[in-house]
Amino acid sequence: MGFMRFNFFLLAALFMVSSTSFASDRVRIATFNVSMDASNYVDYEQLPTVTESPVPAQLANGNEQIAGIAEILQRVRPDIVLLNEFDYVERERGIDVFLRDYLGASQNGLQPLEYPYVYTAPVNTGVPSAFDLNRDGEATGRGNDAWGFGWYPGQYGMVILSKYPLAIDDARTFQHFLWRDMPGHHVPKVPNEAGELTAENWYSDEVMAQFPLSSKSYWDVPVQVGERRIHLLAAHPTPPSFDGPENRNGMKNFDEIRLIRDYLTPGADNYIYDDDGVRGGLAADAAFVILGDLNAAPGAGGVDGAIEQLLEHPRVKDPAPTSKGGKRHSPDIDGAEYHTAAWRKRVDYVLPSTDLTVNDAGVFWPIKGQQGYRLMAERGASSDHRLVWVDIEI
Repeated sequence: MGFMRFNFFLLAALFMVSSTSFASDRVRIATFNVSMDASNYVDYEQLPTVTESPVPAQLANGNEQIAGIAEILQRVRPDIVLLNEFDYVERERGIDVFLRDYLGASQNGLQPLEYPYVYTAPVNTGVPSAFDLNRDGEATGRGNDAWGFGWYPGQYGMVILSKYPLAIDDARTFQHFLWRDMPGHHVPKVPNEAGELTAENWYSDEVMAQFPLSSKSYWDVPVQVGERRIHLLAAHPTPPSFDGPENRNGMKNFDEIRLIRDYLTPGADNYIYDDDGVRGGLAADAAFVILGDLNAAPGAGGVDGAIEQLLEHPRVKDPAPTSKGGKRHSPDIDGAEYHTAAWRKRVDYVLPSTDLTVNDAGVFWPIKGQQGYRLMAERGASSDHRLVWVDIEI
């Protein structure tokens, strides 16, 4: 009898192990620009007067737009997700409240969502410079005169949420890497009154001696999924717009994406250093997933070929996620099914390394009659970006 009971428990244990292994054979990795920054909570004309993040107050007050963001996450249920445009504030006033009061509570009858592992770090957005970066005659240190456009430090921050352990001690950040230290970087020139570019550099040597390349930051955060370590490469480059003939933002966007390209390219990564002074890029045999709102669309942008630096990289796989909602939203545009933003572009990406097997991929953009459509159709109900997800076989 004891032997039979032992066999029964042994079989039960093996079944549980097998079930657990099966459950972890697929990991869903996502990126989502949640648009949780001051521009959603403060009148546009008042933005220049904002000196600190309004997000903690919005979180505390039960904001409906933030609840909509949580509902989308509860519907898609990613195992790992990068949130762009979640202000960098103290965890207990920011992401911890979102995890507890929004993801940890049922939204519209959905099952709550838990993420035991969190990574966030400072960004350059809103960090004052001492210079007149936009050359309008005033050095305000804010807005376009901050090192990354923003009205207060931490605006447009980033957060990684994960159900799997994040190797935070091994994370690398590149917030302070200087633009001038990239060999062959773009150099914006001052235009004349006719809009023709002159020989004068837009940014002085004094500016470039302090100008970080990343408008927010660039992160390499390893995650341990079973026996597999995957590097999460997170970024949010500046939009290639809101400038003039000098194309300073377009050039910066291209070079921010180039940093990721070179980080993946042995032999091209020698110039790169992280915030701890460690040099070099990612090992040639390392698995990775590039995540983020990269503010670059195929065939378009401030500098031609910006996103193609990654889409055509030999180490990168493009699952090309689609949605019916994107096509319905822009039926007049070829390739609208690939769009990830309400303003009719593909700018948000989840790009695995070629050694990872993709089982499925998509853009959360339901059409009328499908669950969650209200969050797309009602202005201000969630975000002007769509959540993009990819299922990786482990």
